[in-house]
Amino acid sequence: MNARLGLLHAVLPATVDLNAKVPASHPSARNLGTERMGSGTIVDPTGTILTVNYVVNGAEAITVTLSDGKEYPGRLAAQDFDTGLALVNIDATDLPFLRPAEAIAIGQPAFMVASSGQQSRRVSDGGVTSLEGYDGQWEYLLERSIRVSAFNPGFGGGTLADSRGRLMGVVSLNLNEIGEFTLAIPVDYYVRDADELKRFGRVRSRPPRPWIGLYPQTLGGHVVITGVTPSGPAEESGLRQGDIVLTVEGQEVQTRPQLYQEIWKKHAGDVITFHVIRGDGSLDIPVASRDRWDYNQSSPSGGQAGN
Repeated sequence: MNARLGLLHAVLPATVDLNAKVPASHPSARNLGTERMGSGTIVDPTGTILTVNYVVNGAEAITVTLSDGKEYPGRLAAQDFDTGLALVNIDATDLPFLRPAEAIAIGQPAFMVASSGQQSRRVSDGGVTSLEGYDGQWEYLLERSIRVSAFNPGFGGGTLADSRGRLMGVVSLNLNEIGEFTLAIPVDYYVRDADELKRFGRVRSRPPRPWIGLYPQTLGGHVVITGVTPSGPAEESGLRQGDIVLTVEGQEVQTRPQLYQEIWKKHAGDVITFHVIRGDGSLDIPVASRDRWDYNQSSPSGGQAGN
């Protein structure tokens, strides 16, 4: 690890450990479990913590542990399903925090700080290898991401910082691509919508995307449904695992990004028609889309939940 000790000592106090408890009945518990460990970054001195949404997805209780061992109860304050970011608040003041990086470039040195349990932290460093987009199988698409040539050293949601100790992004996923070991969500997405997230708990100026509740993969120039969310729009409308999607609203789709882009031309709540191959035949299946936010509010405690 080549990052200077002085720089690390400046960044470490702004990192936190997150322990989230999620009800078994919450929609996210099936895939993500009911107890989740994560990392986060303090982004203002009054206790706003930036992390990834999957860590605090549907949480009814969150314990936040600072680097000095102090513990606080956390509140799920905001979620952005499009970017995969979330905010957690604690009742504290005069906290150390990180400012956002001003620019990010390929080849730029970067280092990650992530929790490995309560006040323990681990660090790894590398460089930015790519800023290209990323598409995930859970109806997720970033036009811009940060790929880093270093492995995430701890729990998801950690700090990706530059050589000035500025926050570049939020560590999200491990990758298997050669030379690109970790994916981070650029901090720009948070900066762009910070005011709305803090005021409303979500981004209101951006129309909610229609959500279908399917898990697609691109195979041999076709989009294949490899799974559907229980009680989601896809399952309720009759889409099935193994269906090959040929068109969405009459527009041909051959890749996962194309599929998402055609779906998102509509509005949440619209009926969207999929033409699929199933077995030896083909059929049209109209799907009544939903707002992913609404689907994920089914927390028995009445608190916010997300996906």
